[in-house]
Amino acid sequence: VQLVESGGGLVQAGGSRRLSCAASGLTDNYYAMGWFRQAPGKAREFVASISWNGLNTYYTDSLKGRFTITRDDGKNGILLHMNNLESEDTAVYYCAAQRTWYSNSNFRRANDFGSWGQGTQVTVSS
Repeated sequence: VQLVESGGGLVQAGGSRRLSCAASGLTDNYYAMGWFRQAPGKAREFVASISWNGLNTYYTDSLKGRFTITRDDGKNGILLHMNNLESEDTAVYYCAAQRTWYSNSNFRRANDFGSWGQGTQVTVSS
């Protein structure tokens, strides 16, 4: 499984950004996928995840309402819609995937995912 993130860049505080993750090499459609982020000097943290069928989404509480995860079936991947960005959102954002038949997997830990992208940098200027 190969995951390629795109859409990162420099954005002003209060602005919006959409990240994309394109997946290839998937065995089938049964992959839960998610986004994590890592700010300088901090541990990687969970942002959001989505079930293979898109019916279930999970968010870290602090980002719920500003960030939205959706599936991008055209690219066999996912999107992360980020609104009202803050300087604290500056980080490298990583896409992750894990094959599972369960639609209520609620994957939130990095160890829940076996495949990772290289990351895309998002910098929010205040």
